[in-house]
Amino acid sequence: MAGCCDPRGCDRVFGPRFAHQAARRYRKHGLGRPAQRVVDWLVGHGIEGASVLEIGGGVGEIQLELLRHGAALTTNLELSPAYDEDAQALAAEAGTTERMTRRLGDIAVDANVADVHDFVVLHRVVCCYPDVERLVGAAGAHARRGVILTHPPRHLGSMAALAVSNLFVRAVGREYRAYAHPPEVITETLRGRGLDPRHVHRGPFWHVLAAPRTAQGTA
Repeated sequence: MAGCCDPRGCDRVFGPRFAHQAARRYRKHGLGRPAQRVVDWLVGHGIEGASVLEIGGGVGEIQLELLRHGAALTTNLELSPAYDEDAQALAAEAGTTERMTRRLGDIAVDANVADVHDFVVLHRVVCCYPDVERLVGAAGAHARRGVILTHPPRHLGSMAALAVSNLFVRAVGREYRAYAHPPEVITETLRGRGLDPRHVHRGPFWHVLAAPRTAQGTA
């Protein structure tokens, strides 16, 4: 999944070439700004000794940064094995291989593909998953302490851009589709899982939404 991904077309869009580019970009430039905001929020909420599940973590750059800041372990859940080679190389370079687990599966379909973790991350994933309530609900059910995710803003500009993108991929025969899900659907789904969602950043292309667990909520 790294980035947005409809499970029907994930392998054809986010393949080895995409993974190589992501790993090379991380080695050269580090995290992009939205990903860095995800890391900053988690560090500020006590990542030391915590476990992190990233749904669609790609080559694992967010996980590597969290481990550097004291996270105990991470699990990366993917729909495609295309990232494995580059992810394993990055982990070996950082000396974090034994603290990083990679699994294949769709948590929105099968809750048993991953255990409950302290935090769950969805960076650039919900934007193209067709059933956002099911995906975000599954993420909330697997988070002891909180969920943090990024999603595109829903306005005329973003919806037009996604429509053009979808027309192009349809024209070249791919099943991948992108979606501008209503933010209120995402927030209400998180609240239904005992989480307290709030936007920590609203950028022109990506919003960062954090949802710590409330005192009454249980995973």
